[in-house]
Amino acid sequence: MTTEYGEIDALLLKVWREVANHLRIEEATAAILPQLQAVMGVQGILVRRLDAVRHRVETVASAGIPAHLSPDDGQLDESQRADLLRWCASGIPLEGEAQHLAKHLPAHLLRGLPGKAWVGCLEGAGQPRGLLILDLSACAADADLGAYFSALIEPFAAALENDRRLRELSVLREAAEADRQSLLTRLKRQDVTDTLVGAESGLREVMERVDLVARSDTPVLILGETGSGKEVVARAIHRRSPRSAGPFLRVNCGAIPPELIDSELFGHERGSFTGAVATRQGWFERADGGTLFLDEIGELSPAAQVRLLRVLQDGGVQRVGGQRSLTVDVRVVAATHRDLHAMVKEGDFRQDLWYRIAIFPIRLPALRERTQDIPALATHFALQAAQRLGLAPQVPRPEEMALLVDYPWPGNVRELAAVMERAAILGDGRRLEVAQAIGVGKGPVSTSLKPPAIDTGPVASDTLDEHNRRHIEAVLASCAGRVDGPFGAARRLGINPNTLRGRMRKLGIDPRRFRASPPLEGWALRSPRGQIA
Repeated sequence: MTTEYGEIDALLLKVWREVANHLRIEEATAAILPQLQAVMGVQGILVRRLDAVRHRVETVASAGIPAHLSPDDGQLDESQRADLLRWCASGIPLEGEAQHLAKHLPAHLLRGLPGKAWVGCLEGAGQPRGLLILDLSACAADADLGAYFSALIEPFAAALENDRRLRELSVLREAAEADRQSLLTRLKRQDVTDTLVGAESGLREVMERVDLVARSDTPVLILGETGSGKEVVARAIHRRSPRSAGPFLRVNCGAIPPELIDSELFGHERGSFTGAVATRQGWFERADGGTLFLDEIGELSPAAQVRLLRVLQDGGVQRVGGQRSLTVDVRVVAATHRDLHAMVKEGDFRQDLWYRIAIFPIRLPALRERTQDIPALATHFALQAAQRLGLAPQVPRPEEMALLVDYPWPGNVRELAAVMERAAILGDGRRLEVAQAIGVGKGPVSTSLKPPAIDTGPVASDTLDEHNRRHIEAVLASCAGRVDGPFGAARRLGINPNTLRGRMRKLGIDPRRFRASPPLEGWALRSPRGQIA
């Protein structure tokens, strides 16, 4: 066979093209063999993978080799492994009769190849990954194609690496699918996109608005009481949007200390402040290409509101201590249980930020406003609780369902889920103790779960300021005069501490009157010098 070198160069280009077009090495090898047969006279191709961990050799691609002649997967002993690695390290291909090659390589690596063969080492990341074996029994005796055979090593090494990565991805995908199915089983769901409970009844208008806005990138503001399911609606918006394949991240703005808000939202550079031992991506960077859910956005400080407004307007963030702006593509969904419109009027929330996030508000009704959903929700949570606790599944009886419908549910859906889990525990798999769990039955649980009665006092002759004064004073008394902090009156009243101080000045309330000494019976607070505070 006479072969022109220009023809072989064109062949090598075709080999690379087939490797790029086929991720599976079996497919690439099958497509390459006819071209090698036509130009070089190669009769068959065998690609064998070296497993350095298990000391095994396995065939991953075979073309032109009869199935009954193709070598089986085999284990290498220590001597064979050492000889093979020593030859691979030399980088010198072997060519010749099978019995000659067997002097340098374990015989079972070449079994099935009649006549003359050529063997080259396929490397990846500087380590031997496999063997490329060509059957040259049909090549002309005087053909000098060794250099071109060696040129095949690089494309076949790339094909072997592509195949390895594809196999790893397949394993990871199968593991992720198994985890997904396990999670769905625990949640008693068939699919992650199952319809929301109440979507066709009490939440119909909400879901209609979700469908309207999901297709766009418009910021959404979800308004609703605590526990009414604002995060569930935010996730529904994300799942129905073109960003559904991207990340969905939730940030509770009320749980981030004011001094860390910039670092949490926008990230920081290494060394930008004490403790910044490494560069850290903020929530906006991590949500790039997806949705960022800012829960309790009304808790953001005025300074953080300014920086959030800039991100929403410009689409760029700058890490703490950074010198350049990073562009992010994030859809913002915000939520709050507070009256942001009133906060804007009082100066506690920026008006320009309000206009930016409230382009499309969605009001989520409280559970007491959609009692038609309570039976379905109660059944759903009861089955969830039974699955999670390993109990026999039980559903509420008609008389228990009536109790659930009549209850006011100040904690909304979150409280209903807790009550159904408590009822399942109390019933111990035999029944649901709904009456006791909800606080109207017998037992120690009932007395502690009834909503406390609020003594508002005489209201017929009270002015609004007098009523507010009495209410603020009562809360201050229960908080020992503390205004801010996690146990302060501002947190109890659901307003900003500065707003509360302004109202107290207007109403003439001095919080120091409520600071008892000692603050709790039997306790004394000591200053750093050891004196009684």
